[in-house]
Amino acid sequence: MNSKRIAEILKIYPDLHILVAGDYFLDQYLMINRDLAEISLETGLECHQVTEIRNSPGAAGTVANNLVALDVSVNALSAIGKDGRGFDLKTELLKRNIDTRALIESPLIMTPTYTKPMVQGKNEPLHELERIDIKNRSHLPIEIEDTIIENLENSFQLADGIVLVDQVQEENCGVLTDRVRNQIAALALKYPDKPVLADSRLRSAAFKNVTVKCNLSEALNVTGESDVERAAKKMVAGGARSAFITMGEKGIFAYSNGKGVTVPAVRVEGPIDICGAGDSAAAGILSALCAGASFEEAAIIGNLTASITILQIGTTGTASREGIVRRAFEFFGE
Repeated sequence: MNSKRIAEILKIYPDLHILVAGDYFLDQYLMINRDLAEISLETGLECHQVTEIRNSPGAAGTVANNLVALDVSVNALSAIGKDGRGFDLKTELLKRNIDTRALIESPLIMTPTYTKPMVQGKNEPLHELERIDIKNRSHLPIEIEDTIIENLENSFQLADGIVLVDQVQEENCGVLTDRVRNQIAALALKYPDKPVLADSRLRSAAFKNVTVKCNLSEALNVTGESDVERAAKKMVAGGARSAFITMGEKGIFAYSNGKGVTVPAVRVEGPIDICGAGDSAAAGILSALCAGASFEEAAIIGNLTASITILQIGTTGTASREGIVRRAFEFFGE
């Protein structure tokens, strides 16, 4: 693998249309200046002073955001609340030219949101306080579930590839419910040559006929194995097409057609922020597969993409095609 080959793969990206389906969150960063802090007269507690609000698509939206930064066309399939947070999330998606026609807006659910207070002061470096999470904790309403299933076939057929993001940990409370996963499994079987990548924190084993992507601890937990290769084999034996398992500084283990390979991570210097690293790796992997890359090449591009985004502190970073080629030249040479 060299930077020339990577550039050849990335050249195809502007022609790709990828469906990103699953749990879209609003990432809301509250930028707090500690030097402006006030004390509440009523409680005596410190009142954090917000000087800026930064909104960004999160979870599935982070994958979509990364794909757009790679010049890939993106369609969003999900369900969000018909509320202020949903308005903010849809606004951010539209800013990025993401197609939201399959995005369901309903008053029956809340828009999932990660509120991230980011504090900085004259003598205090930027850091995140305890996060505030808003999620739906009851079963996805049946009418929304029905509409998602109806929209899947057409969206699936038109896309060059699909990324599935299962972020909500509570069973059947997110978009990728049991019924929706069953429909996806049937569609993946119907279109066996179409790259489909499922990224799930707790339910990798529940996705059938697709490529699963998870981190090492998730893979070991879901399979009960203690070794990355045995975990990958077990997931494939359980119905997955293949597997990508991210291992942090150790790289990515890619398993397909009975063969596994460890692709080393790209070393970086300086402080890092791993928030969203898995999402950027997923975007890099899936887009590479859609562009005709091998599994090993896709893992390399996933590593290169994540090596750029982790250097962007206090935000959900992205990588450009030009940035990936530059990083590849630094790492591989010509």
